[in-house]
Amino acid sequence: MVSKRQGTQIVTIQEIERACDNSQPLDYSRPELPKSELSLARTFYPYGFPVEVKTNSVDVLNVLEGIWGEFEQRYNTVPINSEVHAVMSDSLDCPPLPVYRLMSSSFITIADKNNYGIVDMERNIAQICLSDAALRHKLYAGYYFLGTPIACIASSHTTPLHAGCVALDGRGVLLCGDSGAGKSTLSYACARKGWTYISDDKSYLLSCGEDRVVAGNCHRVRFRPTAAELFPEIGELKMMPPAAGKPSVEMQTSMIPGLTCSQATKVDFIVFLNRLSEGGQGVTPYRKDVTRHFVRQMLFGPPNTLDRQYEAIERLLTADVFELRYKDLNWAVHRLEKLVHDGQ
Repeated sequence: MVSKRQGTQIVTIQEIERACDNSQPLDYSRPELPKSELSLARTFYPYGFPVEVKTNSVDVLNVLEGIWGEFEQRYNTVPINSEVHAVMSDSLDCPPLPVYRLMSSSFITIADKNNYGIVDMERNIAQICLSDAALRHKLYAGYYFLGTPIACIASSHTTPLHAGCVALDGRGVLLCGDSGAGKSTLSYACARKGWTYISDDKSYLLSCGEDRVVAGNCHRVRFRPTAAELFPEIGELKMMPPAAGKPSVEMQTSMIPGLTCSQATKVDFIVFLNRLSEGGQGVTPYRKDVTRHFVRQMLFGPPNTLDRQYEAIERLLTADVFELRYKDLNWAVHRLEKLVHDGQ
């Protein structure tokens, strides 16, 4: 019989003495990620980059199909490896909101003993443990855990941007601003007027190459609930549970016939949004030093990653930067159209 300690409990001296007297072996092993056979595998292409997923749960693949299944491959990078272990739990309740920690090149997500994940951004490897209770709450599992390999894309291949993106006649416009500035509503309003939709408020600037190419999730738009006052078609959409982030409603762009979407575009203009309560509407040149710091605050990772991303930001800043002050959404769309056509 092997004497084992329970969890991280240390075996006492008396227990060691008894084990030695009885020639009983001692087990000093510590708990590890559950050893389950990951017999299911599939490759997804979030933002066009390959992610190879191995798991022991078909529910994991179903959740990932919902968040990544519509993306097409665009880049032949070395695949990111994501191992997802599904384990049984004693509860059916949704696990608590996780905490995040960044340690050197590791991005760590922890909710409880059965729900956690570690993403090694240098080795492009993710190891995730999820309970069956978490997988019953698909928005929770996808938003907080299964999507975390994106951290590898954000560090190895791209520079993440807190910005929406649209394009007209092949010329891309990056829409920047604080949370609540109107990036999603203006992006969608442009798309309804015939622009190409790339993303609502999260974009990824490719870190390599000379072109200012930005990729995004063109398959969905996430709105604040008040956007229903502007777009009646989203009025019937259900509110997303709080576990999926800030209060919002999400619409698949495939729901709107004729909407033109693309996973990527070259950026020709950077536009900061300023929704006015009063004052005149207009477009004026904006400061590149402020733009540089606004973009840099999103970044994380080891020094070599940051150096590469800083270089990408400098290439991005070769585009013209403007501030758009507006009250009326339709006016803003028409003014952006003029900017694209006239360059001012």
